[in-house]
Amino acid sequence: MDVLRRLLPYLRRFRGLFLLSVAATVLASFLDGVLVVVLVPLLKHLFGTAGPLNPGSTGLEELLDRVMGPLLAGTTSDQAVGRIVVVLLAGLLLKNVASYAASQLRVRVQEGLARDLRRELFAHLLVQPLGFFQRTRAGQVVSAIIVEVGNTKEVVTASLTTFFQNLIVVLVTLAILGLTSWRLTLVFLAAAPVLILGIQVLLRRLRRHSRARAQERATLTSQLTERIGAIKLIRAYGGEAHENAVFDRLSDTYRKRVIRTQRYSSLTSPVSEVFGGVMLMLVIWAATRPELVGGPPLSAESIIVFLVAALRLMRPLQAITQFPAALATALGSAEMVFALLDAPPGESTGPDEGPARFTSEITYDGVGFSYDGESAVLHDIDFTLPRGQVFAVVGPSGSGKTTLVDLLPRFYDPTAGRILMDGVPLTRLSRASLRGLMGVVSQDTVLLNDTVHENIAYGTPSATRAQVEAAARAANAEEFILGLPARYDTLLGERGTRLSGGQRQRIAIARALLRDPPILILDEATSALDTESERLVQQAIDRLMADRTVLVIAHRLATVRNADQILVLEDGRLVERGDHGALYARDGTYRRLYDLQFHVPAGEATG
Repeated sequence: MDVLRRLLPYLRRFRGLFLLSVAATVLASFLDGVLVVVLVPLLKHLFGTAGPLNPGSTGLEELLDRVMGPLLAGTTSDQAVGRIVVVLLAGLLLKNVASYAASQLRVRVQEGLARDLRRELFAHLLVQPLGFFQRTRAGQVVSAIIVEVGNTKEVVTASLTTFFQNLIVVLVTLAILGLTSWRLTLVFLAAAPVLILGIQVLLRRLRRHSRARAQERATLTSQLTERIGAIKLIRAYGGEAHENAVFDRLSDTYRKRVIRTQRYSSLTSPVSEVFGGVMLMLVIWAATRPELVGGPPLSAESIIVFLVAALRLMRPLQAITQFPAALATALGSAEMVFALLDAPPGESTGPDEGPARFTSEITYDGVGFSYDGESAVLHDIDFTLPRGQVFAVVGPSGSGKTTLVDLLPRFYDPTAGRILMDGVPLTRLSRASLRGLMGVVSQDTVLLNDTVHENIAYGTPSATRAQVEAAARAANAEEFILGLPARYDTLLGERGTRLSGGQRQRIAIARALLRDPPILILDEATSALDTESERLVQQAIDRLMADRTVLVIAHRLATVRNADQILVLEDGRLVERGDHGALYARDGTYRRLYDLQFHVPAGEATG
């Protein structure tokens, strides 16, 4: 019920279409029953029993005489049959028009619900902290957005088609049965509680297996997504056989879970059908023995209509008994969707956050940080980065360099101390405006499966082709771009797989140049490149760094010798700071790292 209550606001957005669909459903369901009723006068004229009502006539016959009497008055038997057939055909046409309209309106509501859930889920994912994506497999997220949302929309089908429409048919048909013979109708319905109790036992198990199936489907999707992204690694290390075995195991586990779920889901149909068949035989037997149920004997046409109505009642009753099964499956998926939506956002804008401006300096004031709230990654970091200067961050692997830099664009917020921009704490500046002041070029360049133009213009959507081309020239990227099949309109493939590492880096630098940010964050972009690519990329970086405030993570210490300040981290602490000459002369951590990298023998100095 909690999940249903959460879905109601989404459905309210389409209440107009929903109500129209309900109206069309009611009309189609009502006409479905009316068409059965009209068989009574048709059969009477065909059997030659039409005439004044006798004292033992059923309530249904009396009602039809009042409604159809004026239409058939003064006609011969053949004329009456013709008019009744016209009524039947008109009703059949109108019923199917209404049914088609209801189905089309229902699809609009369904797809609108799915679209809104996907929009909200994707928007919610965009404001999740980075830690969320580190602990959640991408395939689970993809499965939730595509598969589970697709299943959730079936709530609309279950409520409108499987339940509501069939409920109207059942009520109309029961009215027909009751007007024909209320005693036979009571016999027919006497065993209904037995069917309901049996279905409930099946549903409890179905709900449990539906939730487990959704979880295992997400695991299978995650495994597939992850392994496709790692196909080069798998081939390089000969992991095909192992991956096949793992995927076979997961696929078989999912197959078994689907079979278990379907076992209970499929049982509802045969159980309902057997029940209906038994009850139908009971009705036929009772109808031929009026002394058992009392009342006058039914006419042949009344018995035929009663049996036709009873037969038509089987399918909607069966569908209604399956409604909880369909709803349980849909709500199991909805639970997974809402579980993701309930994940607390880490990037929401607070009421006291304003636009960011940068004119003088950035200050780290006693900054500490912990990912899990227990073990600290940074401890009491203090430094000031004046506007226009280049600060390099160096240190052994795992010393906290990346974490220190990630705090500046508020990918994370410090768990101790604070960072200020022009004296204003970053937590009082909106992330969007703060990041608008920054350009980021990392070693692991991210390109989208889009054109060269769109990749360079990402973050600057208003950029013209001329501006994009100018940025590409400044990044030493134009030469290879002009050699691509469609030049700036060439699709780069997923993660830019059509380009080499150096080419991808130059696209990223062009992207940053186009944005023209006052603050630049560099995660040493040349460390994995060959000599020629490194030369071209370094030239582009030098242009990019000109007249900007730069915070650079340095892996190759030779690239930071000209930095205004070098910050040396070790075990999350700022152990040294200064320019290259001063730090090297100090004979501390920086000199040890430098000598190890350039294989300088102990006791030898280098400038």
